[in-house]
This record gives sequence, structure tokens and C-alpha cells, in this order.
Amino acid sequence: MRKQHRIWSWLLVSLMAIALQLFWIGGANAAVTDYLQEQKFLTNVWQIVNRAYVDDNFNNQNWYKVRRQFVNRKFNSREDTYQAIREMLATLDDPFTRLMEPDKFKSIQTSTSGALTGVGLQIAVDEPENYVTVIAPIEGSPAEIAGVRSRDRIVGIDNIPTKGLNLDECATRMRGEIGSEVKLTLERPIANSKGFEKLDVLIKRDRIAVNPIIAKLNQEENHKVGYIRLNQFNGNATADMEKTIKKFKSEGADRYVLDLRGNPGGLFDAGLQIARMWIPQGTVVYTVDRHGVQESFEAIGAALVDDPLVVLTDGGTASASEILAGALQENNRAQLVGTKTYGKGLIQSLYELDDGSGLAVTIAKYETPLHHNIHKRGIIPDVEITLTESISRKQLGTNEDPQYVAALSILNAAS
Repeated sequence: MRKQHRIWSWLLVSLMAIALQLFWIGGANAAVTDYLQEQKFLTNVWQIVNRAYVDDNFNNQNWYKVRRQFVNRKFNSREDTYQAIREMLATLDDPFTRLMEPDKFKSIQTSTSGALTGVGLQIAVDEPENYVTVIAPIEGSPAEIAGVRSRDRIVGIDNIPTKGLNLDECATRMRGEIGSEVKLTLERPIANSKGFEKLDVLIKRDRIAVNPIIAKLNQEENHKVGYIRLNQFNGNATADMEKTIKKFKSEGADRYVLDLRGNPGGLFDAGLQIARMWIPQGTVVYTVDRHGVQESFEAIGAALVDDPLVVLTDGGTASASEILAGALQENNRAQLVGTKTYGKGLIQSLYELDDGSGLAVTIAKYETPLHHNIHKRGIIPDVEITLTESISRKQLGTNEDPQYVAALSILNAAS
């Protein structure tokens, strides 16, 4: 009996040992599978950049060695993988090439379609000092209502310094529930000085409807002036612009002022299509890829309107806005009035990853029709006029707007 008991005990211990071994093997296999999955995810990001990035020298480094450096890390979670990807992309020294987690990527997609939630700021890293800088507040957004301006530096968010934070980390800290508040610490350039004033701005977050166009038909002496303020090149901009031009034309407009002040850009194709509405024929823009191959985008056929046109620009006129402004200026279709544009001459493409996150990659740079590279340089207007005092939204496109008044003078001289 004792012998039989010993046999059963031995058998039970053996079975337990086998079960534990199988459990350990199963757990190990799961861990290996998870690790390989994270490696695959990082490698997919590396491959997208390898195929598409504008600089085939990858910031003067061996991109294959960079992959080996990061792919062999220990990944315990997707967040570990995200962090490795962020560090890998940081070696490119390009703030516009970046990883966006699923909620951030969804927000980007929503904003280009015409609506978003938050404070309503377009931001960039202003090189070489690497300050987080406001390109422009979205018109009517909580940030604009609170008084945030183009070229303000954001040095703190809720008392957290922005030094060392990337664009998405700053954007995350500014996001939040509708009705909640965020404090931005700003450094604002002092007019006619190299200095800055420091101020705190409290902003209440809200839902932001991005209406791409605000327009009105102004009676100026014997002329009807179609004033069109284009705020952003989102998914609605092209159709809204066409509708506005045709409406003004039917109402007897015989000259136009296109206001691109504070327009931070948006969809490249929207900028291209809107340029074609004003230019009957000619080059709109050149793009230059990593191999130095140039592709030209042309305007062919009749424009929607050929009446005199003046374009208003400032330091918040960026990206697709600069494509449009440069095309109109260098095709002698319009004169530019205002101040120098922002100077963002790079084009990004968005890639959706398999977990719903996204990757923005700089794929090309663009040049104006006369082959000017405006990145970090901007476009100089034909007539430079600086606003000595800020004006309200109600004053834009009125006789209380000095840049608009200057545009009218140019239009009258062209009559």
C-alpha cells in the first residue's frame, strides 16, 4: 500500500513538474511572440522612413545602424516601443517627422477634415533655438480669443517648461476636456526690439469648428471688392473657395483681396487646387524629393476669375499658404502686401500604422515657380507694411486694417 502511495506521489509530482514546465514554455513563447511583434512594429516604422524620407543621408548617419541600435531593445509594452521609435526619429533632427499615438493621430485627421477639440493653436519648433513657437491661432479659437499671437513662444504649459518637449508632447499637454483650463506661459517679441515680454495666458478648452473661409463683398467707391479670408487648407477649403469666387463674380465683384494672414497651411492638394482657380496657366510649385528629382505642378486652362488681386501675408502665413502666395506672386497674378511669411517649405505625408497610431514623414521640399527655396527664409511681400498695433477680427478687411487699405491702393493704381 505504501509502495502504491509512493508511486502515486511520484506520479503527481511528475505531472506537476510537467505542467509547470508547459506553463513556463507557454509563457516564454508568449513573451517571445510579444517581443517579436514589437520588433516588427518598430521595423515597419523604420522601413517607411527608409523608403520615403526626404534626406537619403538621414541626417548624416547610417540608417541601418540606427535600426540595429533600437530594434534589439527590450520591449515590455507598446509604450516601450513608442519610446524607442521617438528616440529613433529624433536622430533625424526633424521635428515634423514624428510618431503620433492613436488619439493624437485621430485628432490630426479630424482637424484636416474640419473640426477638432482643444485650444486651437498651430505650433512648430523654431530653429536653431528650438523654441516651441506659435505659427498661428485658429480664427475664433479659444487661443485667439485669449490673445495668443503668431510668433509667440510657448515656454511653459501649466508651469511645466516646454524645453525638451517635442511638438506632440506639447500638444498633449494643451489638450483636455471641453471646459477645462490650461495656462500657457508665453514670450512675446517686443516690436522694434530683439527682446521679449513674458506673460501668462489662461485658456478654456472648447470644440473648434474650422471654417476655412470668411468672406464679404465690400463696396469701395465705384468698385466691389471681394474680400476672402482663408484660414486653413482643410478638407472643405477647395470647395468653399470655388463657391465663394463664383458667388462674388455673380454679384459683380471686379477686384479681390485674398487674406492669408495667420493661415498655418494644411493640405498640399488644397493649396494646389486653389492656386489653379486664380492662375490661368503656369507653374504653381515644384517639389523636390530625396533624389533631387523635381516634379512640377501646373495650372492649365481658364482660371475662375482674372480680375485684379492682392494677397495679404504675415509671419503666420505658412506651408500651403506659402505655396499659394508664392505661386500668385511669381506668376505675376497678384502682389503681396504685409510682412514676411513663416518659412516652412517641407511637405509631410501621413501613414496610418496597424494599431491606429500614425507616422508623419517629411517626404519632399518645395520650391516656388522661380525655384526659390523658402524653408526658414519665408516670402518677402512686394509691399511691406507692419501692423504697429494688433487689430480685432472685426477690423480685418475694413478701413481700420492698414494692410487691407494698402491693398486697396494697389488695386486702384492697377485700374
